[in-house]
Amino acid sequence: MTKRIKIIGVLILLLSSQYLLTGFAQEPGSSQLFAVAKVHFEQNATDGDVEVVFEIKGGDEGLANLRVVSPDGRIVIDFTAPDASTLGIRQFRFESPEPKDIEGLKTAYPEGVYTFTGATSDGNKFKSVCTLKHKLPPTVSFLIPMAEEEDVNIDNLVITWTPVDNAAAYKLELDQEELGVNILVKLPGTVDKFAVPEDFLVSNTEYTLSIGTVTEDGNISVVETMFTTAGGE
Repeated sequence: MTKRIKIIGVLILLLSSQYLLTGFAQEPGSSQLFAVAKVHFEQNATDGDVEVVFEIKGGDEGLANLRVVSPDGRIVIDFTAPDASTLGIRQFRFESPEPKDIEGLKTAYPEGVYTFTGATSDGNKFKSVCTLKHKLPPTVSFLIPMAEEEDVNIDNLVITWTPVDNAAAYKLELDQEELGVNILVKLPGTVDKFAVPEDFLVSNTEYTLSIGTVTEDGNISVVETMFTTAGGE
């Protein structure tokens, strides 16, 4: 009888410990992770400028406040919804100016861990961290069509470029502003070509093409060019 009581006592102690641990993990007011909390450097190698980009997304509800703190303790983003009736903001994208002074931008936004915190008007809290690195990837070179190429055949055009070693992904954008058409795709780092959809291109028209190399850290180096399609019959 004594041995049975001891065993039951151990089981009760274990169950109590598990309850306490579970209760601690789910304690009201504890923070959850943002759906998205990213910071990266983005270079337009054609223009010779760089910017830092922050992307933040909360849960299903809007955020009443948001703060991002740099590795050296400075507040770089501080947002507060002026009134709860606005329901807050659920998703953010902040972009810095695009100076030619890259070293100055690196000083303003040093490498290291950035801390993201926020809360909804109902008191649900969010907290995440993201590491910013300054190293930018090499850029691609245009193969088909070549940079500034004219008389590009619109039939079955396959855009190709020189691959970059260890690229995590490529971002390709093809657009024609006057026609209001645009293609924006993210492709695996193992891909070095993209088939333009049939009937997207029209004859005797100038298009803007940009391709960005993306690292595992999210940093991007973009090159852009123009090309002109061949005239119709």
